[in-house]
Amino acid sequence: MSLRSIFNKASRSVSQLLCRNQRYPAIIPQRLRSDDSLDSFDDNPYSFVDETFLSMKGRNELEIKHLLWIAADLKERIKKWNETIRPLEGKSVAMIFQKRSTRTRVSTETGVALLGGHSVFLTESDIHLGVSESLADTARVLSGFVDVILARVNVHDDLKTLAKNASVPVVNGLSDIFHPLQILADFLTLQEHYGYLHGLNLAWVGDGNNITHSLMMAAPKVGINLNIATPKGYEPHTDLRKACAEFAEEHGTSVNYTSDPREACAGANVIVTDTWVSMGQETEAQKRLKDFKGYQVNDELVKVAADNWTFLHCLPRKPYEVSDEVFYSDHSLVWQEAENRKWTVMAVIASLVTDLEPEIPVPKWKQ
Repeated sequence: MSLRSIFNKASRSVSQLLCRNQRYPAIIPQRLRSDDSLDSFDDNPYSFVDETFLSMKGRNELEIKHLLWIAADLKERIKKWNETIRPLEGKSVAMIFQKRSTRTRVSTETGVALLGGHSVFLTESDIHLGVSESLADTARVLSGFVDVILARVNVHDDLKTLAKNASVPVVNGLSDIFHPLQILADFLTLQEHYGYLHGLNLAWVGDGNNITHSLMMAAPKVGINLNIATPKGYEPHTDLRKACAEFAEEHGTSVNYTSDPREACAGANVIVTDTWVSMGQETEAQKRLKDFKGYQVNDELVKVAADNWTFLHCLPRKPYEVSDEVFYSDHSLVWQEAENRKWTVMAVIASLVTDLEPEIPVPKWKQ
């Protein structure tokens, strides 16, 4: 490298540092401390390095908020300020997909690349997943090639098997029980829109599925009250309802279950729904459409919500789940929510490989 190149590189680095100091004056990256304000700091950043990320159940309040802070930091610095942040330089991510996807695949591939890493997309037709080779052996083999394994699977137990036998972190890209990456994107979206999370009333209208379960494992911890409406026979898992009740009691939030969408949406700040027929449930489609009659989120239903109501959907969406009037309204945050899948998966994967220290101020969680 010539002396001129070295000088130019050093000048750019100094300029970037000066710009950072102007944008974030007196901000020293430190750890969130659990106190009344939740805006204080401790000495050391959280470390998620070498951990697995299979669900939100085992994540505490401050861990969730720290991941959201990292995601917000990456989004602002890369998207707004055009900074180059490459914590995944020289790192590889294996992406195992038993189920097709738009958002999970594209957000992960583009996000990993943006952070300097390389992703390898693998379907069941590409590798011997659980057929010619056991899941355990696949986990061991991939661990010798990559630094992180992200898996989108049919059965949650397959993720547990991968995590048990892999020597690198395993991330849940979706399973039949949990979808934790989606919930981080939802929370980031809500924090950006409202400027806080604590005290929001969230109504779930639809199937008691992996999205519902993930909300139940995380929302109470960040101060969000839950009102869950599902048709009879489609309620969330009983053991997860018990865990959710414990989280709600610990954090002073509420959780209620009903089969009446209007009851759930009464006074709601946030209304969330999802597909009524998930991948693999196609043979149940006609029965489900009949059972979910009256569960469409539409103009009539949102009349009972709070004046500042917003709508979320993890996509793809069917018109019978939510009307065009709601889906394409100014109250709908679905496109922002979809984009935030990228920033949150970036935060998770990068945090499993190296300790990231946010440079923007910690977001506000309370009004």
